[in-house]
Amino acid sequence: MTKRKQRENLANACTPTCLHAHAQDEVTKLGRVLAVDYGEKRIGVAISDELQITASPLATLLRSSDDEAIAQIVQLAQRYRVEKIVIGLPVRTDAKQGEMEQRVRSFAQKLQRKTKLAVVLFDERFTTRIAEQVLLEADLSRRKRKQVRDKLAAVVLLQSFLETCRGT
Repeated sequence: MTKRKQRENLANACTPTCLHAHAQDEVTKLGRVLAVDYGEKRIGVAISDELQITASPLATLLRSSDDEAIAQIVQLAQRYRVEKIVIGLPVRTDAKQGEMEQRVRSFAQKLQRKTKLAVVLFDERFTTRIAEQVLLEADLSRRKRKQVRDKLAAVVLLQSFLETCRGT
């Protein structure tokens, strides 16, 4: 693969991708946004304010099955009256599709079938590492870091998404 093609693939990975028919309208519509940092064991969840300026940690879900996690996410979306759901897409740096990316895409499609909200895939590269670094700098114990890492990764994901949508 040429360097140019790699750069194009990476640029495309950083662009929000909707699984909904009216993708662009949904990406720019104001209202709360729910972010999901999907993991094999835990799912971090964050939420924005209604003006989509700030992201706040909301919950860490223990994942036993996709169906159970989807039910919990749909319930949170209804409770907080969100306008869209952003799911972190773990894009590899070599632009090849990995196993986790396939699992996240499958999860996002299942979630889309259970809600009328827009489900947006957004590049989440390095969000967990950034969250871990912030927690290390805060000098939290390993146990406390584990408790908040996934929520913080979702906050990093959501804040990045909001800034990208605003063009900042």
